[in-house]
Amino acid sequence: MASPIPDSPPGSHPAPGALGPAAPTSERATRIEAHGIDHIPDSERHGRPRDLFSVWAAANVNYLSLVIGGALVLMGLSLWQSVAVIVIGNLFWLLTGLLATSGPAAGAPSEVITRAMYGVIGNRVMNAVGGWLVSVCYFALNLAAAAAAAFALVERAGITTNTGIKAAVIVTIAAFTLAISVYGHAMIMKLYLPMTLALAAAFAVVAVAVLGHTDFAYRPDPPLTGVDLWAVLLAGTTLVASGPLSYTTSADFSRYLPRSSSRRAIIGWTAFGAFVPSVVVCSLGAFAATAVDMSDPQAALQKVLPGWFHPVFLLALILGTISVNALTAYSAGLALQAVGIRIRRSVSVLFDGAVAVALTLYGLLVSNLLDTVSNSLQLIVVLIGPVMAIYATDILLRRFRYDGRALADESTGSPFWYTGGVHLAGALALVAGVGAAALCVNTLYTGPIASALGGIDLSLPVGMTVSAALYAASARTLTPVE
Repeated sequence: MASPIPDSPPGSHPAPGALGPAAPTSERATRIEAHGIDHIPDSERHGRPRDLFSVWAAANVNYLSLVIGGALVLMGLSLWQSVAVIVIGNLFWLLTGLLATSGPAAGAPSEVITRAMYGVIGNRVMNAVGGWLVSVCYFALNLAAAAAAAFALVERAGITTNTGIKAAVIVTIAAFTLAISVYGHAMIMKLYLPMTLALAAAFAVVAVAVLGHTDFAYRPDPPLTGVDLWAVLLAGTTLVASGPLSYTTSADFSRYLPRSSSRRAIIGWTAFGAFVPSVVVCSLGAFAATAVDMSDPQAALQKVLPGWFHPVFLLALILGTISVNALTAYSAGLALQAVGIRIRRSVSVLFDGAVAVALTLYGLLVSNLLDTVSNSLQLIVVLIGPVMAIYATDILLRRFRYDGRALADESTGSPFWYTGGVHLAGALALVAGVGAAALCVNTLYTGPIASALGGIDLSLPVGMTVSAALYAASARTLTPVE
């Protein structure tokens, strides 16, 4: 695969946090973003790597992190084993940061950059399954979590949450979320700093309340040992790591940065912005689980939080979910465009939101569909691990260089058309990685390797290692990277 030559040499990189040019008139928070998956020219690049901090921080001060932290203790780990798992699992945010460097290099979102890995046609399939479908399902699940908090808030106000009220609440939350996504990149960059500050203040109160009830010497009785301990430690790490690994779209939010932006700063601010709140909030969930039953975190935390603060806490849960879902809906809209559907980004976002709202309404009001979707997403790690590994490997093989204009070319003459629109190196590496991970998984089903190892789930390290190694070898063998 001949490495696309960048429009201009990488050159020297400014110091982290150096000021970038001001946003052009077309990239203002009060205007709906004009760009979709098209190339962002250098004249419209602006901002600083440190602006990424609040984007990732706001998205990771949320209810799901509390749930995951509490789940680790419920799985049988001691408090400090849980904290160690939380720290190790969240180190995968470094990969999310690495992927974000491809945005300024190409001036394109992740959904387009992955054409370099899978080919124009192969990438459409990848975006349909690994991009759009997974994003919409995550949107529905997060929306359901926010709705549960909103239902509790409505009931505190003395309003009975009948079917009509529930539907109105879900649609209202989705409307606020989609408004951010429709306005797009500039609105996200504008709102996420104050959202981060507001969420940090709310969770600071949660931290004070939880730490006052924490049993810092907590150990389960009896404690896990041997194979059982290792099985839970690895399962817990995979659970925590599934968060950062799901963000193979981090270039979506960095692609407006100037081409000369420091790669180290992009990695650092992205990873730091997500790592710190994720570790803190997950740890609070684990701390709380030593004092209350975190199988229902929202109800359990009422026992340790001040009565006056509970409505504020519910509002914070809703705001946190809106912040993460706005990013999800934004990327889902880009994924739908990358599938090959010729519609404006704002329209694609609204379509994705409508599908997610329909899933949420049906799941909450009619059936247990959301349980089915949730269970299915537990298996997604066998896909997102290899996808992340291939993407990161491609960035390193190309030495962070991408030609955004060439990536935008979907014709048969494109350098990324490869063979019949598919890059065999990427496709084979993905299939092999997913296959290897499936043999090692132990979630809804137990793969043969996991069964032979007594339930130890090695799907994450095995899937990522196999896909990365095979991609690196086959990409060099089939056609040179340089």
